[in-house]
Amino acid sequence: MSAQPDLLYSEEEEALRSAVRDLLGDHCDAAGVITRAESGAPHDLALWKSLADGMGLAGLLVPEALGGQGATHREVAVVLEELGRAVAPVPYLTSAVVATEALLACGDEELLGRLASGRTIGALAVGLHLAPGAAFPAVRLEGGCLHGELTGVADAAAADVLLVPADDGGLYAVAAEEVSVIPQVSLDLTRPVARVLLDGAAGRRIGDAEPAVRRALRAAAGLLASEQLGVADWALTETVRHLKERKQFNRPLGGFQALKHRLAQLWLEVVNLRAAARAAADALTTGEDTDLTVAVAQAYAAPVAVRVTEEALQLHGGIGMTWEHPVHLYLKRAKADSIAYGTAGAHREALAALADIPSP
Repeated sequence: MSAQPDLLYSEEEEALRSAVRDLLGDHCDAAGVITRAESGAPHDLALWKSLADGMGLAGLLVPEALGGQGATHREVAVVLEELGRAVAPVPYLTSAVVATEALLACGDEELLGRLASGRTIGALAVGLHLAPGAAFPAVRLEGGCLHGELTGVADAAAADVLLVPADDGGLYAVAAEEVSVIPQVSLDLTRPVARVLLDGAAGRRIGDAEPAVRRALRAAAGLLASEQLGVADWALTETVRHLKERKQFNRPLGGFQALKHRLAQLWLEVVNLRAAARAAADALTTGEDTDLTVAVAQAYAAPVAVRVTEEALQLHGGIGMTWEHPVHLYLKRAKADSIAYGTAGAHREALAALADIPSP
């Protein structure tokens, strides 16, 4: 029988958290994120450069021999927690996790080195809503060129290279200048999605699409729980702070028993979310019970992150239309994340099948 995993944060992970939080505190303030979201060009490429090039975080999952850090999913999870706490508008999940995992499955060392440096941003050209194991659309391969349209591709506008599944079963690396990227409306303005049009695009086959996409989406779903944890943790912390400071009838709002009960329930759910997210990151690292643990994490994470951010909005006084306050960014990220890489319902169905539980 294998030993129980240690889900506590190591000293190295806490040091990494501190460094990332300090950087985000200096370069990713809420006012700046809101301004970028309103501008229609939300990606903060200067912040991405600091994270990827300055701190080497884009290559955490890439072996040292290929220019990466040779770290594990546990360290990536800590980074994503902090990025979630700041709703940082950078393509970290899509490039440093999803595209990188697909390339690791394919073994493309040249592209892995480029993504690890952070100077090239990658995006897997499948819809953000797709769950691990789900069927995914592929474009047409004719005469060595790619033709077709893919929708709901996250962070396509920031990508330098897109990894495109084709109908011959291959995954193709396509330079951004070979495709047309058309923005789509997204609730979460900090992680834009787009249609990707290919009309005779040149591409280089880098491997088989099915195992690469499956691996990438599994890692994405598992590590998304850590981003959702960061979003929920910020929302709860800020709500507690607000209720301690805001007074009504000459008493702090946090002193009212009914609000204490609501906060206590949210705290319990965030603690459980932390356990689920840590377990998913550890399972991705060790390879033990990975599908099951990822399904558990996502089945739990999405509704908790949405509920905590909804409560945060209400307990701040229902300021949902007040763009000057950042709470709406967190609610929108939580809502968008709740359908990213599979809904909670899809993961519950997967979990039932994995645990051999018959459907009602």
